[in-house]
Amino acid sequence: MAGNNENNPLHGIKLEMIINDLVDEFGWDELGKKIDIGCFNRDPSVKSSLKFLRRTPWARTKVEKLYLRTFVK
Repeated sequence: MAGNNENNPLHGIKLEMIINDLVDEFGWDELGKKIDIGCFNRDPSVKSSLKFLRRTPWARTKVEKLYLRTFVK
């Protein structure tokens, strides 16, 4: 979903910032309920989430969509 297109609402927003903003908004427990992936539910950390999401496009897309629904109106 993220790309180099300036019309993309995620343009210039780093994945780490997306994770941090979602954790600040929901906390790990609620985030793990909203998106049921292991890196949010089992010993969650920003580092492990970044590693997983960078190599798992379907999960990254879910996280980006939640970010857009939550913060970009």
